[in-house]
Amino acid sequence: MTHPFATRQIPFFLTAAAPCPYLPGRWERKVFTRIDLGEGPALNDALTHAGFRRSQGVLYRPACEACDACKSVRIDAGEFEWKRRWRKNLNRNDDLTVSTEAQTATMEQYELLTRYLDSRHGDGDMAGMSFGEYVMMVEEGAQRTHVTEYRDASGTLVAAVLTDVLKDGISLIYSYFDPDEEKRSLGAFMILDAVRQAEAAGLPFVYLGYWVRGSRKMSYKAAYQPLQVLTPSGWQAYGELANHEDEIDED
Repeated sequence: MTHPFATRQIPFFLTAAAPCPYLPGRWERKVFTRIDLGEGPALNDALTHAGFRRSQGVLYRPACEACDACKSVRIDAGEFEWKRRWRKNLNRNDDLTVSTEAQTATMEQYELLTRYLDSRHGDGDMAGMSFGEYVMMVEEGAQRTHVTEYRDASGTLVAAVLTDVLKDGISLIYSYFDPDEEKRSLGAFMILDAVRQAEAAGLPFVYLGYWVRGSRKMSYKAAYQPLQVLTPSGWQAYGELANHEDEIDED
């Protein structure tokens, strides 16, 4: 079998322990590697499939010593269950236009991100991000990457998501939206639109990053079914996991 990378060994590094942002009283560590421009697309494909997540020019995954609550998840786009709640969301936002052409950071995107962070995550790690840092977030290590933009009838940018296109799917890296448009449920809409994009492109999966059992911040991901979870035995249907605790609305 042909190896997808150069023959050199890929170096991995381990972070120091830090407080877990999802489960109080626990500590997290991450293993990571840097993306080489020449090998970036293949490395991003392979490691995302193996449970890694991209952040700028780095691919990382949890490596916590006493906890394995963080699980990589992906939506089976071809078999996605378009429940009534999802159809209502699409209808609510059918006035929005979608563009996947932006491949560089813009001040318009940054200003929307700043409003979103100030409203939703004022005490988070990204609060106070400078425009230069946002440019790095979008453009550094970008591999088949674009910003999907959503605009209303007046042309105003109301939501955006940094998106990687992988060999077997779409990976949603970071999304943000106008906090004054809460009734639109734009966070959910961007996930649903990614499912539509994947279906249209013939890609089987939408990667959502990590689902963390017991974390209210991450429990929403379990609502997008059928969902697959990466386990030590490989990708497994969420419904087959024993004792899953996140409730799924059945409407």
